[in-house]
Amino acid sequence: MTQFFTVDALSPDKELIQRAAKLIQDGGLVAFPTETVYGLGANATDAEAAKKIYAAKGRPSDNPLIIHISRPEDAALYAEVTPAYERLARAFMPGPLTVILKKKSVIPPSVTGGLDTVAVRCPSHPVARALIEASGTAIAAPSANRSGSPSPTAAQHVRHDLDGRIDAIIDGGACEIGLESTIVALTGDDEAVLLRPGAVTYDALCCVLSHVTLSHTLNGALSENERPLSPGMKYKHYAPSAPLVLLDGEESAVLRYLQNAQRTERCAILCYAEETDSLSPEHLLCVGAREDLAAQSASLFAALRQTDGMNIDVVYAHLPTQDGLGLALYNRLIRAAAHTVKYL
Repeated sequence: MTQFFTVDALSPDKELIQRAAKLIQDGGLVAFPTETVYGLGANATDAEAAKKIYAAKGRPSDNPLIIHISRPEDAALYAEVTPAYERLARAFMPGPLTVILKKKSVIPPSVTGGLDTVAVRCPSHPVARALIEASGTAIAAPSANRSGSPSPTAAQHVRHDLDGRIDAIIDGGACEIGLESTIVALTGDDEAVLLRPGAVTYDALCCVLSHVTLSHTLNGALSENERPLSPGMKYKHYAPSAPLVLLDGEESAVLRYLQNAQRTERCAILCYAEETDSLSPEHLLCVGAREDLAAQSASLFAALRQTDGMNIDVVYAHLPTQDGLGLALYNRLIRAAAHTVKYL
């Protein structure tokens, strides 16, 4: 049976947090909110607990997990900390940034997908930090969803996917950012590779490190024998049940295409606020204003999940910009669509 704990996001009940932390200490699985998405947590130093995460999610075991710490300096307990990590930590932690470091032996291979590196993050969400602190250990936590489906940004999403498969869910309300953390791998004293874009943008990283490159896998696929260094690199992610098609072109051309699709197809549409008056309301999901990338990020995964309950054959959405936070939106949508783009 999955237990459900509802807490105040800003001031979580200490007794409930202690009960959830005891489950972590005993090798159990607890879903909890972060500022990005809900995570499915287990003791990061317990090899068997980590294996339970893969089983609950139906996740391939070579897809590494992120470990979550309550203070940036705690990374030194689990990984080899470098000056570049310390600069990034000062700039962006606690917050939506994950840094890949050389792991210490306390982190078992089942957490890292067999790699000698570990992905480390210090979330800013009060519930997440309270749970980690009360557990007395780093918490390994991928997104709290069935593998491949849109990441959960609310407790009801977790309940839909994992009720009866995990020990507890902490409901701390909706996640603020709505997209998973930025992931970087350090390649030198002042250099990094961006593996997964997020709310900490490429431009922001370049303000801290002298040289940041984009991974060749950012919006593409790994080569046949290439191992994933971080979550989201190898396998299909974020996809709704119906095929997702991204539309790219002039605003007027895209709008005409959507209007025609509503007349001739069984479709759902993720639209901008500026388009709602020009489209039929049936199966229409507004993700925010065209220029409001933060609103689009916060609503994207929930909108994709909503389409699963609709009697449709296809989902249409805009191909986002690749500037700033748009790169993270582009990354999630291009993978959810399996790179299916219609150019108008």
